Amino acid sequence: MKYTPIEVKIKTDFIKLDALLKYAGVVETGGIGKEIILEERIKVNGEICTMRGKKIRAGDRVQIDEIESEIVVIREQG
Repeated sequence: MKYTPIEVKIKTDFIKLDALLKYAGVVETGGIGKEIILEERIKVNGEICTMRGKKIRAGDRVQIDEIESEIVVIREQG
C-alpha cells in the first residue's frame, strides 16, 4: 500500500501518539484518537500500537491504513 505522507514538525524531543494524531489533523479530538489506537488501527514504524501515550520521536512513522496516510515526524530546529 502506498501511503500519502503528512509531515509533522515538532520542537520537543517527542510527542505522544494520541496528541500527534490530533496535531496532524487526522482526528478531530483526542478521544477519537484514543479510540482508533485502542482498536488497533494505527501502526508505528510498521507495527500495530495500542499505547496512546507512546512517545513518537523524529524519524518515526505512523501509518493509518484506512486513510492511506503516513505521518512522518520531523524535529524542527531552532
